[in-house]
Amino acid sequence: MSDPIKHECGIAHLRLRKPLQYYIDKYNTPLYGANKLLLLMKKMQNRGQDGAGIANIKLGLEPGYRYISRYRSIDANSLQKIFDKVGKKFGKALKEGGKENFHDEQWLKKNYGFTGEVWLGHLRYGTHGKNSIESCHPFLRQNNWRSRNLVVAGNFNMTNVDELFDILISLGQNPKEKTDTVTVMEKIGHFLDEENQEIFDKHKFKLSNKDITRKIEEELSMINILKKSCKDFDGGYTMAGMVGHGASFVARDPAGIRPAYYYADEEVVIVASEKPAIKTATNCAYEDIKEITPGHALIINQDGSFSEEQFIDMLPKKSCSFERIYFSRSSDPDIYRERKKLGELLVPKVLQSVNFDLKNTIFSFIPNSAETAFLGLMSGLDEYLVAKRKEIIIEGKPHNGDLEEVLSFRPRVEKMVIKDAKLRTFIADDSSRDELVANVYDTTYEVVNKGVDNLVIIDDSIVRGTTLEKSILTLLDKLDPKKIVIVSSAPQIRFPDCYGIDMSKMKDFVAFRAVLELLEENDKSYLLEEVLAKCEESDGNPEAPNHVLELYKPFTADQVSAKITDIVRPKGMKAELEVIFQSVDNLHKACPDHRGDWYFTGNFPTVGGNRVVNKSFVNFMKGVTVRAY
Repeated sequence: MSDPIKHECGIAHLRLRKPLQYYIDKYNTPLYGANKLLLLMKKMQNRGQDGAGIANIKLGLEPGYRYISRYRSIDANSLQKIFDKVGKKFGKALKEGGKENFHDEQWLKKNYGFTGEVWLGHLRYGTHGKNSIESCHPFLRQNNWRSRNLVVAGNFNMTNVDELFDILISLGQNPKEKTDTVTVMEKIGHFLDEENQEIFDKHKFKLSNKDITRKIEEELSMINILKKSCKDFDGGYTMAGMVGHGASFVARDPAGIRPAYYYADEEVVIVASEKPAIKTATNCAYEDIKEITPGHALIINQDGSFSEEQFIDMLPKKSCSFERIYFSRSSDPDIYRERKKLGELLVPKVLQSVNFDLKNTIFSFIPNSAETAFLGLMSGLDEYLVAKRKEIIIEGKPHNGDLEEVLSFRPRVEKMVIKDAKLRTFIADDSSRDELVANVYDTTYEVVNKGVDNLVIIDDSIVRGTTLEKSILTLLDKLDPKKIVIVSSAPQIRFPDCYGIDMSKMKDFVAFRAVLELLEENDKSYLLEEVLAKCEESDGNPEAPNHVLELYKPFTADQVSAKITDIVRPKGMKAELEVIFQSVDNLHKACPDHRGDWYFTGNFPTVGGNRVVNKSFVNFMKGVTVRAY
């Protein structure tokens, strides 16, 4: 994605299913759990550039000792700094206790943190607000009763924070902030307290308080807590939580918007946002990694047993297609195949755009995340050329050039655009800032036949179009190509996201800006006021549809693409320009099991999505620049 946007957080949960001493004896180190969590998080570091955090719970520790440990950091290279601190702690334990104590579970647990069996890690991409340590997961809700302590981390955004905030107030709470992280934490915490109290009341006339504590830990039902606390959530979420006595859960939203996978064997249960992380940490077979079912939670009990249980009614599955196009690592074999297919399906449009003149066309990609789609595009071109050779050889179809040239021809591939450096554009005046932006990228010179060659550059998605206009196209035009074709392996991004990605302002989307110009050019600007009136009228109606769809209806996808081409074309550009987008139909062909396409189609998977897009449009019309949820 050449236009930088913040995207999805990552979670990692690790439960050691045997006592810590088992791992010390088998692997000759008490760092088995810490090393596994580090591997999980390292392989998902693409999901968190703003901060990281880990937490650990010790099982079976007698009263009087600290049993929950937590580190968080928003420093540069936060993940490494956190695990360096953990490493120093273990280094100190070895120095002070000697090898014998260092290999003794009870001594370690009583004297040092991060020596427990239950781990939770989080990689943060903040979607709004300042980046403070208080914003960093995991969050901790403390209590003197072990089974009332709660640690929570997640990859989520809620569309109905105001409603959830009011529910907390109606429950008698006084929340310290109106944010989705606080409201989620406190709502789960409230029903955790309630479940504790109900079990206490059931046994208070039969057992001593000390015995009741053990009963609570045995009988506490995480699924009951989730059923009560999550019923009002509207958004995309994968939430992981640990309770102080050692039970834990990972809950996934009813439409499966946010990803969650797990693997279990006799030694561990591991949960992560991406399959390659689990594969690396365990070296298990990919087919043994399971997807947590939407609307279900993976419940891991105090004794290490686990089950997948439903906590909310499921919705039609709408897992985020952007995970497949861009966010998740392409080392996942399914994602790799899907991204290649996205590129392959673009071949007919690309051929048409260059008038089938492959001899005078150079192919490349930007940024590196588009490489897999580029490989798919080239594979599709190879298939096209094979079919053409068959026509010439078998059917005797006329052709230009000799047969050897026909058989040996290959598409021309060059590394045309390279990201040179991240330059901080802090200079105040626009002209200086634009000059810096234009030099973020560099190019390969003297490979283009001036005035003859076409350049085809594939990107995985185009959001704002500003990087194209201010940098890439200006750079490529200096090479004097005949035509530049920018190809997006994703469809046009037309609508805001409210389930995790920081894309909530309508004016940011180049496709929306294109429609505004088309409305004006076609004397249809009156639709803006009509849609505004409908959006304002439906405010507060939970069943209101997405009214903004009406602005796109008068125009075809090709018309919008043509106008986007006009918008991103830099002043003074000499080469012919065309911007091509993937079709939604082809997106579904490439990613048939991941049909969350609301950014492209406006078909939001929850009612909160329609509310957000309508509010986002109202904000745009009124010049309000805050996010819409």
